[in-house]
Amino acid sequence: MSERLLVLVRHGQSEWNLKNLFTGWKDPDLTELGVKEASEAGRKLKAQGLVFDVAYTSVLTRAQHTLDLILGELGQEDLPTNKDLALNERDYGDLSGLNKDDARKKWGEDQVLIWRRSYDVPPPGGESLKDTLARALPYYVQEILPGVLNGKRTLVAAHGNSLRALIMVLEKLSPEGILKRELATGVPIIYRLNADSTVASKLDLAG
Repeated sequence: MSERLLVLVRHGQSEWNLKNLFTGWKDPDLTELGVKEASEAGRKLKAQGLVFDVAYTSVLTRAQHTLDLILGELGQEDLPTNKDLALNERDYGDLSGLNKDDARKKWGEDQVLIWRRSYDVPPPGGESLKDTLARALPYYVQEILPGVLNGKRTLVAAHGNSLRALIMVLEKLSPEGILKRELATGVPIIYRLNADSTVASKLDLAG
């Protein structure tokens, strides 16, 4: 049995990350820095001697562009890739496209903080983190995990909140624990799993 390898990468910095805008399902591309972060992620994975059998990403440009740049660095441009909205970022609803400071002025700092950092309170017209988990987790369990457990070395390039769903299960975190978990842009996290899908080892390639 080959190793049960799963690598998660949040997309590189997007144009709206730079502008401090709520992004959600809106579709800006990477900034120049985001391109560098994604390419560097690929170089870090190559330095670890990793190659992949399959990749997964969202239907959003910033995640797909990140994946393309990583695969370019690995020389695996033709890797089979699955794109699904289940891995999309959390939908911020009426907050999407708004500057975070402007949103605080409109709704108040306390209310915006609740929308951003509570587990199950969605912004108007959008998703809570709990809602995001409800679509991302089944996709992980049904589509991604079986391949990993069968030895398919798997790369997932997605978003801060959809990746939190996977990490919540992998690391057995509580709702409170996952809310505190920050994911840097363009930093691979390497998991090797046991046969029962628990984490055998974890390596964060930050820095």
